[in-house]
Amino acid sequence: MSDSIQQKVRSYIRENFLLGSQEIAFGDADSLLDKHIVDSTGILELILYLEESFGVQVLDDEMVPENLDSLDAIAAFVARKQQAKAAA
Repeated sequence: MSDSIQQKVRSYIRENFLLGSQEIAFGDADSLLDKHIVDSTGILELILYLEESFGVQVLDDEMVPENLDSLDAIAAFVARKQQAKAAA
């Protein structure tokens, strides 16, 4: 499931932040901030996308690099949020 999350988020980032460019490469573990792919405003846009697309709510204290700075981190975070929501 997290592969699907990664693919969807990668596509979203490529279309919305890289304007469809295929020339900028970034791996699943690469820092989106360090590679200057997403800035602080972009993180807010990304959070909105995650909430709308995956049905999760990102709380203020969850807006940290450990959850949102790479495709791996985002996929794991979204999967945890979805599992917690399903268990509730």
